[in-house]
Amino acid sequence: MRSLAPGIKLITSFSRDSWYRFFILLLTFVFYTTYHLSRKPISIIKSQLHRNCSNVIHPADLNITDNDTWCDWAPFDQNNYQNLFGVLDNCFLVAYAIGMFFSGIFGERLPLRYYLSSGMILSGIFTALFGLGFYWQIHSLWYYCLVQALNGLVQTTGWPAVVACVGNWFGKGKRGFIMGIWNSHTSVGNILGSLIAGVYVSSAWGLSFIVPGIIIAAAGVICFLFLVESKCLVVRVLSFIFYLPIPSNHRSKYHPVIFAHRVVFILQGVVEFSLCLLFAKLVSYTFLYWLPLYIANVAHFDPKKAGDLSTLFDVGGIVGGILAGLISDYSGGRATTCCAMLIIAAPMINNLFFFVCISSSALFGPAGMLLWCGALVNGPYALITTAVSADLGTHECLRGNSRALSTVTAIIDGTGSIGAAVGPLLAGLISPTGWNNVFYMLIAADVLACLVRLKADVCCPGSCIRRSEDGVDTLQG
Repeated sequence: MRSLAPGIKLITSFSRDSWYRFFILLLTFVFYTTYHLSRKPISIIKSQLHRNCSNVIHPADLNITDNDTWCDWAPFDQNNYQNLFGVLDNCFLVAYAIGMFFSGIFGERLPLRYYLSSGMILSGIFTALFGLGFYWQIHSLWYYCLVQALNGLVQTTGWPAVVACVGNWFGKGKRGFIMGIWNSHTSVGNILGSLIAGVYVSSAWGLSFIVPGIIIAAAGVICFLFLVESKCLVVRVLSFIFYLPIPSNHRSKYHPVIFAHRVVFILQGVVEFSLCLLFAKLVSYTFLYWLPLYIANVAHFDPKKAGDLSTLFDVGGIVGGILAGLISDYSGGRATTCCAMLIIAAPMINNLFFFVCISSSALFGPAGMLLWCGALVNGPYALITTAVSADLGTHECLRGNSRALSTVTAIIDGTGSIGAAVGPLLAGLISPTGWNNVFYMLIAADVLACLVRLKADVCCPGSCIRRSEDGVDTLQG
């Protein structure tokens, strides 16, 4: 009797439920990768929108009136170009931060498949519109700000939806490790976005946006066709097709739990981790939007080389997110893991500034520091936005209300997005006074993130409000 091929044996050894889990994990990974892939180009093209034109060979038929700015893209050809870049970043990030608080509410009430796919398609349109400004010769700051703000709003559809989908399919057992691997989509998206934008940045920077816009829109169509929101939905569909009874644990239940934003905020840990993420995201997003320009200005690299080198920060972020999840699973301490990584990150951020300044000719030192900083900065950020959010959103006091996960995720990430908006804005305002001051600001934010989390440890974790039958609210842990 012939035996099955090893590959077929491996495939059949997994249950149907395991394959569904893998499929959902893969799909949501790809989906959120495209979200970050479409955000990254703006940081790559900054050094192309404003260059040192005196070192650029101009066409012979071009009538030049200003030798210093002829190759710059108006309106970023002014001396305050760094402030304008900060405004441009903030149009996206402020809209994202505001929209995130409402995104969880919509995510609770709308089918996640429709919500996520529509957001991805709209994001693709707005990302492409930014790049079309190059071909349409648009030099109005208001156009680019409007497109960025609209893109920021529709991008809020992504995070609460994908976390809710993954949380619906995976239990708490190895959630930190699984979500640590899964959350590498953030860094993978940044890396791919940098590489794609780098291909076109020096020739036709508009394509640096149009190509990612097409990719995320195409992913939105795939989301609409294939995403399964929860295991419960699969059970109901199979039961309908094969006339099987619905298991009791998948039937709809009503619990005497008053679920509202007030209850979620009172749940100990939501506010504390939200504030910790605010400062952690401030650091991470400042690197996301300003690191390529910093490398280009200080190390005197061309835009493509600076963008390629900056991807090492995201490579480190992949490793940091996985390690943070793995350590927190085995130690049982999400908060302790975050604090330890944040404490080590502060001197590493200082060392990064030092190495890039003095070692621009030798890449080994800056490359090593970029990897270390990426791991230590993005590790806590990844842990809070994934495993911690899922833990709090599926807390026992919410009694299985899966919609709570979307709101908890939106509250935590929305608060963190305030820091993501403030960081790049401060970088734009501070960088004209010296890049060293920007790094001092990042170190201060990193320390504050750690202090907020340490202060929260004195609170009783996991408490919540429960309303009894007579309408009296009581605090339970």
